Amino acid sequence: MKRISTKLVCGFGLVLLFLAVAAPTPARCCPYCEPTLTLTEQFAKADVAILVQWVSAEMPSKEKLGSTTYEIVQVARAPAKTVEKGKKITLERYRQGKPGDLAMVFGSRFRGDTTDWGSPLDISAAGFKFLVDAPSFDAPQEKRLGYYIKYLENSDPMIAADAFGEFANAAYKDVVPLAGQFPRDSLRKWVNDPKTLPTRINLYGLMLGLCGNDDDARMMQAKIAEDTTDFRLGIDGLMGGYLVLTGEKGLEVLEQTKILNKKVPFSETYSAMTALRFMWTYGNGKIPADRLKAAMRLFLDRPEVSDLVISDLARWKDWTIQERLRELYGAEEYNIPSIKRSIVRFMIASTKDVPAGGGETPGKHVAEGARYLDELRKLDPKIVNEAERYFFLQ
Repeated sequence: MKRISTKLVCGFGLVLLFLAVAAPTPARCCPYCEPTLTLTEQFAKADVAILVQWVSAEMPSKEKLGSTTYEIVQVARAPAKTVEKGKKITLERYRQGKPGDLAMVFGSRFRGDTTDWGSPLDISAAGFKFLVDAPSFDAPQEKRLGYYIKYLENSDPMIAADAFGEFANAAYKDVVPLAGQFPRDSLRKWVNDPKTLPTRINLYGLMLGLCGNDDDARMMQAKIAEDTTDFRLGIDGLMGGYLVLTGEKGLEVLEQTKILNKKVPFSETYSAMTALRFMWTYGNGKIPADRLKAAMRLFLDRPEVSDLVISDLARWKDWTIQERLRELYGAEEYNIPSIKRSIVRFMIASTKDVPAGGGETPGKHVAEGARYLDELRKLDPKIVNEAERYFFLQ
């Protein structure tokens, strides 16, 4: 059996470390998206923020790194009069440019009136206005995010990237109430436009799921079900948004097209798995827990991902698979240390799921888990010892 390495698997879903193996973290708007340091955050942390234009530069030599001189065009923030419009600043290092080229420079005050300048960031006049007009970093999230909605996919790449970054970093609970303000028609266009950066499809698919209608659901279903052999970056977010919009009906579509259909590329199947994890964590009951468990159990027929699935089902406390895991232990395609350890950890977890306070009788799964552990300890003591020694419920 061809195994997929853990390192390679991580590449198939941006959410893997967040939802599958990492410790719990605050719920971001787009769990599929990589967090980023936005200009707004840099602006909030800076003591000094200025818009400058390139004046001249000195080439580096063997003795010097060179330097670049800028003229201050506008002061967005400065605690002292030492930084004023029209004055010039000279920064170490040669930076190529031409007169009038604009840049944003952030600085930290570290001794009296001395400023420690950061590296200049290329910016347009529109980009500078976008930044200084934005609500402060500590303003209510509804106000801040409402400002950034209209700048998604702006013609200025820097503005578009920063607006996207603000949503990717935001808490999911702060974004859901804004669904009525989302540009639904634009979102439809963006998820279908090959020019849209693939890394943004995750967010836009999720947003469309929050604000879409039946027509959008049909479009999303058609896109998800496309016959493809390519790795589609962002399709996991679109699947998650589709489930947010359609619930159990959409889950049936994913089961038939991406989970049970073994002809689809592994990346498509894995994206469906991340969509299930998303709904478990963020779905707020849109799809009942038992229904999600049943869908996740289907992945047990896929040995290449079964170790991850077993960990998911342990976290979800789906003890109904105890007997099946006992049968799978050591079976031909499952006779792999990582799968064996996952099964042992599952059994350990089942023995720890007891009523708080000890007042109630533990479920049948507790005794069954202990019995299976004893059997496995006799059968494979090394694996059991490793699993017990490093046990943690992922």
